[in-house]
Amino acid sequence: MRTWLGACRGALAFLTRLPVSHREDDWEAFRARPATFPFVGLVVGALAAVPLLAADVLAAPTVALGYLLAVYAVVGIHNLDGVADLGDALVVHGGLERRREVLKDTTTGVGALLAVSLTVAGLALGALGVAELSATDAVGVAIAAEIGARLGLATMAGFGTASHEGMGSQLTEAATPGKLVLPAVLVLGVAVVLWPHPAAVAVPGALVGAGLPWHWARRNLGGVSGDVFGAAAEIGRVVGLHAGVIAWTLS
Repeated sequence: MRTWLGACRGALAFLTRLPVSHREDDWEAFRARPATFPFVGLVVGALAAVPLLAADVLAAPTVALGYLLAVYAVVGIHNLDGVADLGDALVVHGGLERRREVLKDTTTGVGALLAVSLTVAGLALGALGVAELSATDAVGVAIAAEIGARLGLATMAGFGTASHEGMGSQLTEAATPGKLVLPAVLVLGVAVVLWPHPAAVAVPGALVGAGLPWHWARRNLGGVSGDVFGAAAEIGRVVGLHAGVIAWTLS
């Protein structure tokens, strides 16, 4: 239990901007326990969804802006750096080595600007759609999107292979597929129980969204990296929100 508490502290300290006190060995405990990723998704989703509680009272654009600000207040903007780097690597001409070189380049290119713009715009539009729901439905979708995206990160850590030494290898080398069984069963099981609530669709939607950069990185970078993890978190959230809104619209 003490080790799990340390892993949760390490996960919150690393994946969010929350003022969580942690010890030196919490990082090791976190990266060896990918089940802590969905836990972080639950915490982040609950905090970021606070502005959505006003969905029944305030105008949808105002609520959506509050949610957008809350998301980046809780998680910070470092994941967008991963989106930017992958955006540049996506549009560059050349093979695997050239794309890896672009990932390490600190220069911001057009691909990065477009990727970040589309991601933030996608999040804002998804938030606007979610803000049109009732407050309880909106909060449920937002939390589900975060949990689903973090389950995607946990899956990437357990099954992914790093393209090079760095943050990606730190996460993938310590996690094993067997440690994903319990969190996957819990998260997907809850999604099944929630059906036909739109949150039930937001979870697999976010999981698929997080898998998109992983799939691209396997084919074009030879594996995952810290940038891929960051981009997966952002894209997973966006896809999860839109999946929930679409499910509500069609219901």
